[in-house]
Amino acid sequence: MGGPTPTVVTVEEAGEGRFTQTLTSGPHQLIADEPEDVGGDNKGPGPYEYVLLGLGACTNMTIRMYADHKKIPLQRVRTILSHRKVHAEDCADCETKDGKIDEIVREVTLEGELTGEQRERLLQIANRCPVHNTLTSEIVVRTRLSSA
Repeated sequence: MGGPTPTVVTVEEAGEGRFTQTLTSGPHQLIADEPEDVGGDNKGPGPYEYVLLGLGACTNMTIRMYADHKKIPLQRVRTILSHRKVHAEDCADCETKDGKIDEIVREVTLEGELTGEQRERLLQIANRCPVHNTLTSEIVVRTRLSSA
């Protein structure tokens, strides 16, 4: 019955602003909000930004772990991510061909005296990050009411 400890976070309305949320993960407390142009107060990143932040952090950590393990002279890694909805018919490598799909573009910068082969390998490793794997696998979200 073992297995890893499940990740549990709590998100609740902050009680100020229309969309401002308090996010709690263990001892860490963060804020999420929507931009002012959609009725928020812009007090923190929005939900999609948090998804991108999680993917970027996981990407960098996975690359760093591999580089350190293989003694690759990586000095620094930076990942810039963006998200948008695109027409499925415009996506040549997508299975879905109708409607819109979510597209995340991830641009990885690797600093250090790296060979072309090392750079290519580290880019391959980026696709092994656990959050990348989760986002590209089948996901089931089970929603249920809790008694208050």
